[in-house]
Amino acid sequence: MPEMTKRQRLEATIAGQSVDRPAVALWRHWPVDDQSAAGLVRATLDFQRRYDFDFIKMMPASNYCILDWGAESSWQGNFEGTREWGRRVIQQPADWERLARLDPYQGQLGEMLRALEMVGAALGGEVPFIQTIFNPLSQAKNLAGSEQLVAHLRQHPGAVQAGLETITQSTLDFIAAARETGIDGIFLALQHASYNLLSRDEYVAFGRPYDLRLLEASQGLWFNLLHVHGVHIMFDLVADYPVQAINWHDQETPPSLGEAQGLFSGALAGGLHREQDLLCGTPERVRDRVRAAIEQTGGCRLIIAAGCVMLIPTPVGNIRAAREAVG
Repeated sequence: MPEMTKRQRLEATIAGQSVDRPAVALWRHWPVDDQSAAGLVRATLDFQRRYDFDFIKMMPASNYCILDWGAESSWQGNFEGTREWGRRVIQQPADWERLARLDPYQGQLGEMLRALEMVGAALGGEVPFIQTIFNPLSQAKNLAGSEQLVAHLRQHPGAVQAGLETITQSTLDFIAAARETGIDGIFLALQHASYNLLSRDEYVAFGRPYDLRLLEASQGLWFNLLHVHGVHIMFDLVADYPVQAINWHDQETPPSLGEAQGLFSGALAGGLHREQDLLCGTPERVRDRVRAAIEQTGGCRLIIAAGCVMLIPTPVGNIRAAREAVG
C-alpha cells in the first residue's frame, strides 16, 4: 500500500479501513514552558520533529482554563508535569454563582489561542493537531479541590450547576475561538467518569450534559478525541459520545482494547502502559506491547498511544521504540 499522509491514515483508522501502518502518538506536559505561547510552541514542535507522530495533542497546563478566575498554582517537580494548586477559587457554595464568563481572547486563554495560531502556521496542514479541553467538571475540581467539589455537588447541587453553566459558556467561547486557528479537533478530558469518584446518576447530572454541549460545539471538526481518566470508568456511559476516537487507561482498567471494539465504533487510542512499559520498560518490551495491541485488535481502528500523558523521565529509547514499532 502506498504511504499515506497523517490525515489519510487517521481518517482510514477512524473508518475501520486498511492503513499502510498503525497510527501512533504520545504526549507529555511541558512544565514552565507551558505558561507562555512561545515556550509551549517551541517545546511542542521540537517534540514532533524528533518523533514524527501522526498527530499533535496540544499540552497546556491544567491552569490555562481557570487562571483568569484567579486560580493559583506552581510547578513543583511532579513527574507527570502537573502543577500544585494554591488557594482555591471556590471556598464556599456561593462562590460558584460568582464566577464570571471569561473572554477567550484575554489572559491565559488568549495566550493559548496565540499558541494554537503559531503551531498551525508552522505545521502548514501537514500534521493534524488537537487542543486539550478539560471538561467543565474537571475545571470545577481544580477551582474547588476534589473533596470540596464532591461535597458541594451533593449538598448544594444548584450552586454547583450554576458554576458549571458559567464554566461551560466560557469553554464554548474558547472552542469557537480555537476553531478559527485551524485545529483539527479537541481532546476532551474527563476526570470524573469513574465509579471511584461519582455514582452513575451523579455523572449523568453533573458531567454528561455539559460534556455533550462542548462536543456539539466541536462538530464539523474531523478528529475529536475523548479521554476518560482513571480506573473503574463509566465507559458504557460515554461510548455514545459523538467523537472519532477514545483514549483511556486500557492497560489498567476495563475495557480492554478488544472489548472496546464492540462498544465504540470509532478509533481506540491505547496499548501502552505509561509506567510499566514507557517509563520502566525497555525498547523490547515497548515493541512487544505494540505488537500485542495490534494482535488484540487485528490492527483495526487502532492508534498506538499511552493510556494518559507520558511521565517526564520516560527514556528516549522507549519513546523511539513506540514510534518505530509501527513502521
